[in-house]
Amino acid sequence: MKKKYTYLIVIFLIISSCAAFGRIAGNDFINFDDPGYITENYQIQQGINLQTIKWAFTTSYFSYWHPLTWLSPMLDWSLFGAPPGGHHFVSLLLHIGAVIFLFLFLNKTTNNIWPSAFAAALFALHPLRVESVAWAAERKDVLSMFFGMASIYAYAFYAESSKLSRYLLCLILFALALMSKPMMVTIPFVLMLLDYWPLGRWTKALPASAESRYKLVSRIIWEKVPFVCLTIAASILTFWAQTKEGTVASVELLPFIARCSNAIVSYVVYLEKTFWPFDLAVFYPYELSLPLWKILIAGLIIILITAVVIYYISKLPFLFVGWLWYLGTLVPVIGMVQVGSQAIADRYTYLPSVGIAVMFAWGIPSLIKSKQTKEKLLFPSSILFLAFMVFLTWHQCGYWNNSIELFSHALSVTNDNALVHNQLGLAFFEKGKNREALYHYNNTILIQPLQDSAYNNRGAVYLKYGQYQQALNDFNKTIALNPTYIKAYNNRANIYAQAGQYKLAVEDLNEAIRLNPDYINAYYNRGLLFAKLGQHQKAIEDFNKVIILNPNDIKSYYNRAAVYLNQGNNISGCSDAQKACELGDCKLFKAASVRGLCR
Repeated sequence: MKKKYTYLIVIFLIISSCAAFGRIAGNDFINFDDPGYITENYQIQQGINLQTIKWAFTTSYFSYWHPLTWLSPMLDWSLFGAPPGGHHFVSLLLHIGAVIFLFLFLNKTTNNIWPSAFAAALFALHPLRVESVAWAAERKDVLSMFFGMASIYAYAFYAESSKLSRYLLCLILFALALMSKPMMVTIPFVLMLLDYWPLGRWTKALPASAESRYKLVSRIIWEKVPFVCLTIAASILTFWAQTKEGTVASVELLPFIARCSNAIVSYVVYLEKTFWPFDLAVFYPYELSLPLWKILIAGLIIILITAVVIYYISKLPFLFVGWLWYLGTLVPVIGMVQVGSQAIADRYTYLPSVGIAVMFAWGIPSLIKSKQTKEKLLFPSSILFLAFMVFLTWHQCGYWNNSIELFSHALSVTNDNALVHNQLGLAFFEKGKNREALYHYNNTILIQPLQDSAYNNRGAVYLKYGQYQQALNDFNKTIALNPTYIKAYNNRANIYAQAGQYKLAVEDLNEAIRLNPDYINAYYNRGLLFAKLGQHQKAIEDFNKVIILNPNDIKSYYNRAAVYLNQGNNISGCSDAQKACELGDCKLFKAASVRGLCR
């Protein structure tokens, strides 16, 4: 009978998750991180091959070392191509997989099926999960959680029977989780908590003799050493990646005291959003000057809850484990080490929320003493509550339909949000709505006068309008604020080229390539310039570089073909023109065929 209920609960978790998140299959990609992770990443769009696998394991792009997170969308692109529906669907499947592993773990270790089901469902269906599941660029969240929960489930079998094969499976799954997202570094800490409850490995040592107790405790600790070693390795790789990409420098944006204050308040803000999941946004800006009363109240709440769970540790161990799970797994993203300008993020609650779900699932029934009341009240009220969560999550997924809807909503629920104005400006610019884009870029600069990307983006609008001097001023400002801003050099080169200042244009493109030797746009634009200046061999070399980086770049085949044909090299020119035709642009090939150059 219990197995029958287990199957039914798994089916319920799948169906309810699909009901809550299913509409994301019709959502578009958004212009925040999705371009870098998928839509403008030529490595991803080549699919999985030896070259892209090597890139995935060696790159520090986006300030992370997470090779599985790169390999996953590569596989998606091979299967589904450019349409976003398949990418979103895979993210949902990974989320459902993590949910099922969580349920199976809790059910196996507690032998209490209904609280296990409720905890898994609350984790699965809460609106705070939307950012992790609906955002294609956050594949690292759902992928790491899938492997993380699988590792914890495997650990339950190891705790049951200490076989080396089970231990190695748990360790390998943990390694895969780290290779998806380094936030999983807290899993060894989680395993220590689970050894206390529900596995009860710590309590087994209490009645034993001193010698036996020492051996058991030593074993529990020493078996975590390989996990801790992997954690240290992942932390070093993350620090290396962020140092290489220049992210660590942003730590100095806020003083240490401000980061501590933000961390204290953030713990309580996440609790507030768990209990009141409304007005969620893709980006929350820092409140640079937190009121002292807010910091004190937040600190007091944390201390009181901690005191209560410690007081009831022997009677209600799940409260202690759930609360420490929440506090501990938030440490990597709580803001003590500040990266960027984001105070909090809904996706940061993905792993920590399991602790709160456990506290709810076992804590609420413990408050009701009457068995009859539990039977009559808990099941129907739980179903109604979860149905409400499904509705809220379904509604929240709708905001992720496209960039304009997402960032418009974020503006409506946050204040002085410079980044959101900037991204909304980009969304309007991509739609050709330059006036709206200019409005949002101006607002970005008004809120953050030192926002380099806003000047670059506004310059692009002026360039579209033909207001070259204003565009040039903005690109100059961008480079003055950030001398490593590659796109600004590329954009300024376009202005110089249009003004006939080819030497300055080439210098800017050279600088962009120096800053990023794999920057395709700079090679392509420099190739066009060299072709225009009659420096054919240099043009061919630049187009060669683009094609090496992205073998499916139609424009480079087209332009390299034109250079070859102008040189009289009809064989190479026709070959490139035919390749461009196969990729979708047949104009040059047809024209060359009419002239008798190609057959």
